Amino acid sequence: MEQEIGHAALDKQGPDRDFEAGSAVEKQPVTMGAAQMNGYMTRALGLTLICFTTAAVGQQPDLPKPGTEHKVLEESVGTWDCTVKMAESPGESKCTSVSRMSLGGLWLVTDFEGDFGGIPFQGHGLDSYDKTTKKYVGVWVDSMSTGPIVMEGDYDARTRTLTMTGEGPGMTGKPVRYRNVTTLTDRDHHTFRMYQVEGDKESLMMTIEYTRRK
Repeated sequence: MEQEIGHAALDKQGPDRDFEAGSAVEKQPVTMGAAQMNGYMTRALGLTLICFTTAAVGQQPDLPKPGTEHKVLEESVGTWDCTVKMAESPGESKCTSVSRMSLGGLWLVTDFEGDFGGIPFQGHGLDSYDKTTKKYVGVWVDSMSTGPIVMEGDYDARTRTLTMTGEGPGMTGKPVRYRNVTTLTDRDHHTFRMYQVEGDKESLMMTIEYTRRK
């Protein structure tokens, strides 16, 4: 009799316990927080991007390589002592120019430093040959302006002259047309002339004589 009463009590308590346990589960469902979900999504997107990039890289064409045109730029590699003469100012300034080939040998990087009339001056140039346009291209920035001078041009192998034309800020800040002519006299001497172009007329702004430092 005691065993029957015990079983009956257990049978009564069992469903109640199951119901209460089930209620506890229902009251505290397992959910994924927003932060955790965002973390999973971020990792998934990151893996997708990596896979896509890897596939794209595997399909890209061969990277460009320096050609014969870049040999012209290589002639300016080195350290140069420069004498600057302004067309409208007496006297001359002494400066230093250091050039090197960079970015896989595709770009000539130049750092120019000195003073113009006692004013400290720094300039930075990037020059290359664009195989798409078949033109030499250049960008020049310096400490006297917040805007770049962007140019393009051609090289005359007969006269060993590189002529570049383009536009950049003038002394007043307004856009001005320029023409730069660099003559590669020999391995150790170059001459640079900069002209300002106004319509059909142009005026010489400066001349820089480069002598390779040995």
